[in-house]
Amino acid sequence: MDARSAEIGRNLAQVRERIAAACAAAGRSPDEVTLVAVTKTYPAQDVTRLVALGVHDVGENRDQEAAPKAEAVADPALRWHFVGQLQRNKARSVVRYASAVHSVDSLRLVDALVDAAVKAERPEPLDALVQVSLDDDEQRGGAVTGMVEQVAAAIAASPALRLRGVMAVAPLGWEADDAFARLAAIAGRIRQRFPGAGWISAGMSNDLESAILHGSTHVRVGSALLGNRTPLG
Repeated sequence: MDARSAEIGRNLAQVRERIAAACAAAGRSPDEVTLVAVTKTYPAQDVTRLVALGVHDVGENRDQEAAPKAEAVADPALRWHFVGQLQRNKARSVVRYASAVHSVDSLRLVDALVDAAVKAERPEPLDALVQVSLDDDEQRGGAVTGMVEQVAAAIAASPALRLRGVMAVAPLGWEADDAFARLAAIAGRIRQRFPGAGWISAGMSNDLESAILHGSTHVRVGSALLGNRTPLG
């Protein structure tokens, strides 16, 4: 094993220990939480290392970085999660490699994804989550109050997409517990209307414990696994 693989392996063990401890504190099983390794700014070789270490869910924020990585690491066991803000003109590219898009935040983006997924003739629906703006700041991405249910309904109405649940990032200046408690309440409302929408994508390197306490099923972890790097571009 090379030095970088060993480093990532140590970090992965620590993150898994944190997830297990958080689940124990919340009275949950670690099996209920999927670790999505966010590999933005890191090379495809690190994705390959993660796969070798048993990670099968990888997240990316930008299509121009994700698409070539997905092509370079053509492992059928690997699931690519698109977790960043998605421009409608990138939908056609994203649907070709992504298993799930966590950042669906408008009816227009739903339409773009449906059109792209149909044209790509995907063998199965694209998993989609509604990104929720917890502070109703339209500039930072996410569906604002009153739109979350509409976006969820639009996703659920298309056979090309599969509504999985909700995603959010804790707003700047908010306590993580306050943010994720609000998301949990929104997730509960969505799940009442759409029983299959059980995913809650919440929690990153610095706040995954709080997210798991409030029901997160998918934690998106980058720096705690791979370290800190200056973003590309």
